[in-house]
Amino acid sequence: MNNVIVLGSGNVASHIIQFINDSNELNLVQIYARNSNKIDKSINKNLVTDDYLKIKEADIYIIAVSDNSIAEVSKNLPFENRLVVHTSGSASLDQIDSKNRRGVLYPLQTFSKNKSVDFTQIPFCLETEFEDDYVVLENITQKFSQKVYQISSEQRQYIHVTAVFVSNFTNHMFTIGNEICTENEIPFEIFKPLIQETLNKIEDLEPIVAQTGPAVRNDTNTLKKHLDLLTNEKIKSLYLNISESIQNYNVKKL
Repeated sequence: MNNVIVLGSGNVASHIIQFINDSNELNLVQIYARNSNKIDKSINKNLVTDDYLKIKEADIYIIAVSDNSIAEVSKNLPFENRLVVHTSGSASLDQIDSKNRRGVLYPLQTFSKNKSVDFTQIPFCLETEFEDDYVVLENITQKFSQKVYQISSEQRQYIHVTAVFVSNFTNHMFTIGNEICTENEIPFEIFKPLIQETLNKIEDLEPIVAQTGPAVRNDTNTLKKHLDLLTNEKIKSLYLNISESIQNYNVKKL
């Protein structure tokens, strides 16, 4: 059984901590958290420390903090030559202090504290400095999921920016749509089957082939009507820019 220490108490850390705590194959040795109140009450409080000098020995140390804090946390670790990984999609491997053996364990998923996730369905992107450490990291990660990929730092940068487009930006579109519904007393729930079918289609089709709507049809009358309906100038500009992007992609690739 692998001994694991998690450093952090945010969204990603919370889900990793809970999974390890419930696992029969991984042993949660300790949690480092500056604010122990952020740790779920189901976790044994005796596992939590806010003192770097009290951090115990483990097979792996998972730093799950904000990108800006990775370097500081890793620098303060009071030991050397142990396997330390971070969970960031955009931070480079060398954000971890070189006194330890460095790696990345990046779960490609969106995490919210109050929304459970199925780790078995989450792809994990792994990177290490040394081949022997990759074997260890892969073995530990496979306790979470079988969807494990060896990914370079450069590839991970592109994965992360793609994730922003397909998840963060998409959710922002839902936010705008929900706002339009609220303003016009329309229940947003009527759009959920449409959202689900949009996701279902790209299981079988390339996104560009699955594209529908007035922009791809070059339905100028409908596009004008929509722009006239939108009173928020920033949203109107967003609608226009995205419509033009859809048209440009379909002219270029279809």
